[in-house]
Amino acid sequence: MTELRHPTIDSPALRPAATVMDLERLGSLHASRLSFVRSLVRQMARQRWQISRVRFDLDAQGYGVAIYRLQTPHGRYHGVIFSQYLDAARRSDRVIADAWDVTFGVVEGDVDEALLEQMARNVPLQEAGRQHPRVLVLSRANRSLRNFAQFVEALSAGAQPDPAWLTRVGYLYRTTAVYGNGKFGIADFMRLRDNPDFRRPFSAQMLAVYLLRHFSIDQVEHIAHCRAPEAAVPLARELSRYLGIGNSTGLGMAPFLINHPQLIQQWVYCRERALALALSQRPEEADRRRLIVLTRRAMTHLAQTLTEDAEQSARNAATVAALPAVIAWLEEMPLEADLWRQLADWSASSLSLEAQELINTLLIELYPLLVDPLEDEMGAEESLELTPDMPLVRLRQLIETHFDWALAEDFTSPEARYWFWYRSVEKEEPRLGVRGVEPGADKELALAIAPLVSEAHEALCAFLADNPRALVVDFLIARPRYKAIVRRTQTMAQTPYGEIRANLWHRDMKPMYLLRTKLSFFGASRFDPKSDRWVRITLFQGAPLVDELNAEPHDLAAFDDWSFPLEPAGRQSEGHREAVGGER
Repeated sequence: MTELRHPTIDSPALRPAATVMDLERLGSLHASRLSFVRSLVRQMARQRWQISRVRFDLDAQGYGVAIYRLQTPHGRYHGVIFSQYLDAARRSDRVIADAWDVTFGVVEGDVDEALLEQMARNVPLQEAGRQHPRVLVLSRANRSLRNFAQFVEALSAGAQPDPAWLTRVGYLYRTTAVYGNGKFGIADFMRLRDNPDFRRPFSAQMLAVYLLRHFSIDQVEHIAHCRAPEAAVPLARELSRYLGIGNSTGLGMAPFLINHPQLIQQWVYCRERALALALSQRPEEADRRRLIVLTRRAMTHLAQTLTEDAEQSARNAATVAALPAVIAWLEEMPLEADLWRQLADWSASSLSLEAQELINTLLIELYPLLVDPLEDEMGAEESLELTPDMPLVRLRQLIETHFDWALAEDFTSPEARYWFWYRSVEKEEPRLGVRGVEPGADKELALAIAPLVSEAHEALCAFLADNPRALVVDFLIARPRYKAIVRRTQTMAQTPYGEIRANLWHRDMKPMYLLRTKLSFFGASRFDPKSDRWVRITLFQGAPLVDELNAEPHDLAAFDDWSFPLEPAGRQSEGHREAVGGER
């Protein structure tokens, strides 16, 4: 890994919450080296996690059971995958689906025949099954039909599929849910809290996705070989690397950001600390050249990121168009001690939010020795504490200081009260409705923090007028309905980040920004909205393969350099690029 060669300049302060927690800026974040997929791969490489295939009972069509063993220095786990025929009439990425191409789980410990039989009965049922408590992660996925067919056809004919297929759609499978933390009877979060393998947020879930990626390669090669034993060839390494796993997700992701403010505080705080550390470094010429290389790679990656969504396509194009100016700036500016700070100031005044945050992401990438230790601080013990003996006037001051953004909104305006959040009866998933137009407002979820804060502030001000020496407990005895929001404001006022500074009722609120916020910390690439409420992304595209992981890389810095992956060289034609549109 790159050694820290330079002393720091005066360490800059973290960016203010008013800047960082703006919803549009959060919706412009890119995956960084602190994202969970990157963190997991580094952990697997450093600790030499060993992945082996212990069972592969698939028929010629690829249907059956596959089991992969994961051995770490601390434990043993198994990924158990069930592949079955899926009738076209039942194929759906919606959460209400009840059948999928593959279903799978990650199990703690060994898998004997009795456990395998129990899983075979229940894992394919997902939510409807009785899941075993040793299952850490439960998931399901559907094929990208056209990609899958093209890959099998090419490999069985002794050829490699055109890389353009993966540039258009970067995966053979896309997950539609990856469950952990006690869902549907699987292992509770507390089981992993002290587990050295999976105590970082979402690491077990990301492992499940990584194993599915490996299975997708094994499966497509197996089917091709069964079709043409003499002619079939394995998938080329550069294409295997370029292969990721897709994910389809919607509004179900949004409540997490609101209901776990202390965890979000840690994610954002660590990212901001990483940026501050990078900005404080005195760059040398090698650092400047490295940043230029990364910028060019990101520019090409975004140019190769295809989406049918007009707004996201325009945002990608605008970022690509801006990056040559960034490269020119880097090449022309003198190599001064505060060059990175100058770059950040220039980009803040000259570039779009998405381009600004891309530059910040690339700056973080330059300093792994400084940044990577922060990955162990991404978790949080979540507990919103009530302080009943706080003077009520002090609580009013905290709200007016730290939640001024909420008090600035006029919630009597129809525009400010346009949306309401509710939970669907079908699958208990969050939905958005138009207030006064669509039914369900009587079942509204309390996800919009700003109006709750504003209402509580108004009530406590009125109470203070009659009780100037009152304590918080006096107010809550008289107004118990405000207990939850008072607890939240008292706790979160002590943190710089955690609260998304937006009115989630407002007509102009874009739920896609909420989804991208969380997905950026997961490590998502190729952000491809399918509406304003659901999106497809790719995980692990460009990541090292299992055999590379097991080989114990000598140069971890090179091993970890897979952000913003680029299409491998191969036969490409305009006619073919047009042909890869359509079904994903």
